[in-house]
Amino acid sequence: MTQHCGLVAVIGAPNAGKSTLVNALVGQKVAITSAKAQTTRARLLGIALHDETQIILADTPGIFEPRRRLDRAMVAAAWEGAQEADAVLLVVDAVKLRRHELEPLLESLKGRRERKLLVLNKVDASVKEKLLELAQELTTAVDFAEVFFVSALTGDGVAELKGHLAGLMPESLWHYPEDQVSDASQRLLACEITREQIYRLLHDELPYDSAVRPEAYIERKDGSVEVRQQIVVARDSQKAIVLGKRGAKIRAIGEAARTELAAVLGQKVHLFLHVKVEENWAEARDIYEEIGLEWVK
Repeated sequence: MTQHCGLVAVIGAPNAGKSTLVNALVGQKVAITSAKAQTTRARLLGIALHDETQIILADTPGIFEPRRRLDRAMVAAAWEGAQEADAVLLVVDAVKLRRHELEPLLESLKGRRERKLLVLNKVDASVKEKLLELAQELTTAVDFAEVFFVSALTGDGVAELKGHLAGLMPESLWHYPEDQVSDASQRLLACEITREQIYRLLHDELPYDSAVRPEAYIERKDGSVEVRQQIVVARDSQKAIVLGKRGAKIRAIGEAARTELAAVLGQKVHLFLHVKVEENWAEARDIYEEIGLEWVK
């Protein structure tokens, strides 16, 4: 059988459900999800298989108006993910449209040559008539080749989308081994999982200004893995939030991240976390390299 392989860029406004969709297409967790917008930072790839076809999914950060250096790096990563793609998938939250973020995205897509597909997500929570109206409106604005109605959360419509994407991939040898589901190193994936739990447990209290830095990732002789990470925040008040009363919060974060990571890796995990205050960490070049982003001026 002839192999096919290609790249699909997944773009959309923050919180449109891109990471959930990538995870659903791959069939397991490769990208972190959160109710907090702008969760995805690096251009993490998910790798989906469909018969003899390998679909490489560039899960790009939500594209928004960048103000800080970190934001600019994330937006640069998003558009970099869309270049050279065999298809660009625009994911739109059909419930919360976020028009102010969607409009510039549609404008940017108009002139792009790649095959463009529109995915209306969260259809399980939408009214059918409104969905059809929205599809009509967006396809009038941009020449989308196809429109798909999916629920990344329940899996509705995901198989059809995956089959269609597979049909668009060019004839090519696979770029990755059959059992590889992401190009993220395990060190980086471990940091992303911890960051996901920070957002989940502290979403109302801690602003977006936190990072998780890998310090050590050691395979032990007994088959378990030792992971040491640093949670970086900008102020002492944020450190107190992450630690919680008598260290209760950081213990809860560590426990949840360890459980999740053990499930993803399929091995026992010893996770050690500590918090560091670095006032201008979002301007520190080394952190960008460690969390998988390009340094941009």
